[in-house]
Amino acid sequence: MSFNKNTLFGKLRYYFWPIHSHEYKKFLPMFLIFFLIAFNYNILRAAKDTLIITAPASGAETIPFIKVWFILPSALFMTYIFTRLSNRFNREQVFYLMMTIFLCFFAIFTFFLYPYRDILHPHHFADTCAGLLPKGLSGLIALFRNWTFTLFYVMSELWGTAILTVLFWGFANEVTTIGEAKRFYMLFNVGSNIAGIFAGEAAQKLSHQSYFSFISYGTTSWEQSVLFLNLLIIAVGIAMSIIFRLLHTKVVYKENPDITNVLKLPPKMKMSLRQNFSYIAQSKYLICIAAIVVTYHIAMNLIEIVWKNQVKLLYPNPSDYNAFMGQVMVLMGIIAAISALFVSGNLLRRFSWTLNALISPIIVLITGILFFIFLFTPHTTMIRFTTFFGVTPLAMCVFFGTLQNCFSRASKYTLFDSTKEMAFIPLAQDVQRKAKAAIDGVGSRVGKSGGSLIHQSLLLIFSTLTMATPYVALLFVAVIMIWITSARSLGKQFNTLTAGGEQEIKAPQTATTNA
Repeated sequence: MSFNKNTLFGKLRYYFWPIHSHEYKKFLPMFLIFFLIAFNYNILRAAKDTLIITAPASGAETIPFIKVWFILPSALFMTYIFTRLSNRFNREQVFYLMMTIFLCFFAIFTFFLYPYRDILHPHHFADTCAGLLPKGLSGLIALFRNWTFTLFYVMSELWGTAILTVLFWGFANEVTTIGEAKRFYMLFNVGSNIAGIFAGEAAQKLSHQSYFSFISYGTTSWEQSVLFLNLLIIAVGIAMSIIFRLLHTKVVYKENPDITNVLKLPPKMKMSLRQNFSYIAQSKYLICIAAIVVTYHIAMNLIEIVWKNQVKLLYPNPSDYNAFMGQVMVLMGIIAAISALFVSGNLLRRFSWTLNALISPIIVLITGILFFIFLFTPHTTMIRFTTFFGVTPLAMCVFFGTLQNCFSRASKYTLFDSTKEMAFIPLAQDVQRKAKAAIDGVGSRVGKSGGSLIHQSLLLIFSTLTMATPYVALLFVAVIMIWITSARSLGKQFNTLTAGGEQEIKAPQTATTNA
């Protein structure tokens, strides 16, 4: 049945809460799970950057090396694990197994790796390497010098991929129709943005807490902040697993026998990791989905490294850095929540998939160009400009970079994520599972690693991020153009697949089964 605002909901409810009463049993637990996953995701985003960027002899230049030499192989390995588990267990069991892997790591990091980091980190060997290798490889040396922080960074990055993107969205796409998705997904994103606000506030308060002498952990308030942040992450992970179980036992398995069969049985089509990529390569539709994921992450990685380098210069202390990133999350959450509530949800219901998919690259492009323009402004001009506002040139540069990051991320958490997930729904479920695991599990990592490889190459040539920034800006614009082209092509194919009506979309399509 088509969605009609005039017959199904009142005007205000149509704009702000287009959920039927009988859908609450399914919608509210899914909303809460997504909220908690996003809460942890945002806490981890701030903590991982703080640990790496403010670590001894480290900085923002370390991140590109981590994303290429650690995160990309780890993403491939995690996708392999997910594929193997999916071939042996149903999606619910896979969720618990993957969650256990992450929570166990954060517990080990909290109670062993972090307290004994000074013993575990090879500072003497790293100092020797620093005296022998080119300056452009300082980030690579810092990666090994602070290897326990590197592991934390990797697992924090993979949380967003494995738990948020692959597991939750894969489950959501299986149990919702396109009509429900147009209403549910907008509100999920509102919840994730509100979670970002709560996570930002938590990061700020825990970063600036007093040192508690009665707690036998750490010697500074920041070290105790690491303890409290990780305990919070573990507790939230346990809570979302309990809700996920209740959702299945009380709602999913009882109300929809078809979904019960799909979720209880292992997938009939067992594919290796190599076959997953081969499957994608034979479908233009899947290639386009992969392209928008990869180009988004390349673009954001290119510009974020430059911005985080400026933030490190302004806030070298770990507590101050993490608190500032908490403020960024709060601002980002407010912008994204307002956008999702008043703008993006209505855009999704009123306009075409293509138009909604093009908004994100346009926002990233415009805000990115403005940031680079301000960054390239001559220092003498910046001094005259910033003196008027009573701030330093560095603080103003960080401010404009923060706005770019907030608006770009807000567009990602609303329209980009919603349109990308909607693009998977017309696919047959076997295709959807395998393609989503490869595209979301590895595509995002390939994108980030691609941006990191660009940074690494430029660092080897120019030695510093400052000297390499003009070339980063040019490549940033080129990548956005590819993103826009891919979104337009995918939009045409999506319209073709969905032209037959919502019921036909759920069946396997010729275009996808031939992929």
